[in-house]
Amino acid sequence: MTDFLAAEDRALLERNGLGTFDALWAKQLEAVDEPNTDGGGWSSVFRLELEGHAYYLKRQSNYLTRTLHAPFGEPSFAREFRNISRYNKLGIPALQAAFFGQRKVNGEVRAILLTRALDGWDDLDSLLQRWSELTTVQQSAILKACGQLARRLHGLRQVHGCFYPKHIFLQADGSGYQAQLIDLEKTRPLLFGLRDRVKDLEPLLRRAPEWSEAQLRELLAAYVDQPSDSSLVDSWVTRLTARRNRKETR
Repeated sequence: MTDFLAAEDRALLERNGLGTFDALWAKQLEAVDEPNTDGGGWSSVFRLELEGHAYYLKRQSNYLTRTLHAPFGEPSFAREFRNISRYNKLGIPALQAAFFGQRKVNGEVRAILLTRALDGWDDLDSLLQRWSELTTVQQSAILKACGQLARRLHGLRQVHGCFYPKHIFLQADGSGYQAQLIDLEKTRPLLFGLRDRVKDLEPLLRRAPEWSEAQLRELLAAYVDQPSDSSLVDSWVTRLTARRNRKETR
């Protein structure tokens, strides 16, 4: 497979001697957390800063996953990169890849995924931790941004698969907020209509106990593009609450 190197990042990476797979693999950096290990392989994440630009450099060795695309296994970054590329083509706001490549070295399968850091953005999880400190206007703008992001995602027939607060990043933009997604490894096409949409949305609500029912209705109003007191929002509240109750009582 030919390596991917984004045109916007090429000059910066090459100027710093990091425009190739081997150079990125050899670069000495401190990991941002403990490596993931599975089946004798490992996957680790590093922060890379170059001339005021920040990236996350992810490297893995023999960290394979089986999919319909690769029934005998492939690096999980390969699937994530395909999904990043698909979201980019579809126009779904999400993290951007600067480099992707994979190699087989003496039987070892290596992969690299370099993405641009979302400095200046806050994940929804951190915003929820200080939810009570935000103004009502800020809270409403965040709810609207999340609902519109989900609407765009599902409208383009995609299911994120991990639509959690820690995977939704927001940035203040005038009186509103912009929103985008990270962690696209589990995303897939939306195949089962309403069932897929409910299944994708419900985990977000279960992980946001800070939201009142009125705020849930604000988010859903943006999602279905209807007033918050509409019968369509009523039906979505009923569906999501029923699924949440089933999950919590298991």
